[in-house]
Amino acid sequence: MDWGTELWDRCDVIEKHTHSGLELVEKYVKFVKERTEIELNYAKQLRNLSKKFNLKRNSKDEPDSGLTSYQSFMDILNEMNDYAGQRELVAENMLMNICADLTKYLQELKQERKSYLMEAKKAQQALEITNKQLESSKKRFEREWREAERAAQNADKTDQDINATKADVEKAKQQAHMRAHVAEECKNDYAAQLQKFNKEQKQFYFTDMPLIFNKMQELDERRMRKLAQGYILFSDTEKQVMPIIGKCLDGITKAGTNVNEKNDTLVVIEQNKSGFERPGDVEFEDYSQGINRASSDSSLGTPKGSIELLGKNRSKNFWIFSKKSKLSPSTLPPSSTPPAPSPVNGPPSPKFGRDPLSYCLKEINKTVKPRISSFRTLRRSPAVTEDFTHLPPEQRRKRLHEKLEETSRKLQKEIDQSEALGKMKGVYEKNPELGDAASLVPQINQTNLNIERLRVEQNKYETWLAEAGGRGDTPRYKSHSFNNNDTHEPLSPDGAHSDGGTPDTSSHAIYAEFDDDFEDEELAAPIGNCTALYNFPGASEGTIAMQEGEVLAVVEEDKGDGWTRVRRSNGDEGYIPTSYVSISLHK
Repeated sequence: MDWGTELWDRCDVIEKHTHSGLELVEKYVKFVKERTEIELNYAKQLRNLSKKFNLKRNSKDEPDSGLTSYQSFMDILNEMNDYAGQRELVAENMLMNICADLTKYLQELKQERKSYLMEAKKAQQALEITNKQLESSKKRFEREWREAERAAQNADKTDQDINATKADVEKAKQQAHMRAHVAEECKNDYAAQLQKFNKEQKQFYFTDMPLIFNKMQELDERRMRKLAQGYILFSDTEKQVMPIIGKCLDGITKAGTNVNEKNDTLVVIEQNKSGFERPGDVEFEDYSQGINRASSDSSLGTPKGSIELLGKNRSKNFWIFSKKSKLSPSTLPPSSTPPAPSPVNGPPSPKFGRDPLSYCLKEINKTVKPRISSFRTLRRSPAVTEDFTHLPPEQRRKRLHEKLEETSRKLQKEIDQSEALGKMKGVYEKNPELGDAASLVPQINQTNLNIERLRVEQNKYETWLAEAGGRGDTPRYKSHSFNNNDTHEPLSPDGAHSDGGTPDTSSHAIYAEFDDDFEDEELAAPIGNCTALYNFPGASEGTIAMQEGEVLAVVEEDKGDGWTRVRRSNGDEGYIPTSYVSISLHK
């Protein structure tokens, strides 16, 4: 069944139906466009939400940035950002594959439909012209036939009239004969026009219009098939991103399972413990006697005089929840922790020796600070010092240890560069055509200066670390530096230059314990491998950049702070977030 056979007389219905079908395509395109706008707005709001709560820029200043709960929240924000990207991809694919394609196809259908309607209109006009010619010939035939009848009647009447002459009769007969001939010609013309009209009408209704209607039927069916494909694409576009969206949701679930409350507790303790001991009992002050020189057996092992000079209200400074009386780090000894309480009836702390008064005076000189000049300084935090004495002992040791490791890495890098420059200079001296050896002298001198400066810094941090009660576990790098004459100068065990090969006994005495443990060491052997799950810019000092899918060697495991030390194949080392990689340790 087709339109040309069944709807041959419903041209207006076919025209209205095809127009309504094209309007439906336009409505669907508009619907998809508005859907894409919703998707884009949703994705934009998700990105803004992730950006609002993502504090990665200030993560170094956040004390809780190393906690697994914090890192998991950052992972959730990253996954939501990826989820927003998938919503944008849905909108983009819908615009390209549905809206753009259907809009172009709709224009083609409109043009094709218009051409079919024009053909139908031309065929209709041609049939109407033939019909008008038929009506005209018919009316002419009718008119001429009536005239012929009147002329015949007039000739008969004249012939019967006795008063008419012969000439009048002949004239009347000729007139009747002429009218009859004209009427016969009009009759033949009318018959011809009628035959022509019937032929064209048959052609119009049985050939031309059915063909046009069938073409419009095929156009409408193609329009419906294309629209059905658009309906399917609407669903398939969503299905294409479902696996990635599923991964995003799995990532959020994994972030939740990665929260380790025990590990976070240890990190909080490690980051915030001061290393101070709890205060002892407050000493009883007997005002009934003149001077009480006896120390309380249950108090701290500090003599009476030192307690008075260090401050009678020391116990007040240890109120935990009081802001006004919170213990200021600047008022505590920077290089030692409070002595432990002595046992009951036991001897005093061995730190005092035989002269407790001199020890107290020494402690006073270390701990007593200048008077506060104004109330404004009360609101200021303690001044940051290079030796980190403004920090509690435990935190001070941690920061000094980090600085010592950083300085040691820089020192080793400068030593390697110095050795490379020395070798290059030797090659140039043996083969002058390869380069000018004298051009390397400024670089060698600068490298030697850098080495000396870094060794001084290393010794300084080791000294402070020893004073803080820590033990530097960073290896002391020993190497030979090259002078301008390409001669090797022996170095002392602590890394400084010595005259005539004699070591610096003072520095050696300070770091003798380190020389026993740390000799010349190669780079630490990798303990495993890791694969990057995400990109990491490595913009902070001590970190290293990585790309998604990159394989790195694990040098040091995560110590609970959320960072893992890795090394590239070219020797570059640095720290990366543990949650950004998949780690496989050697067994």
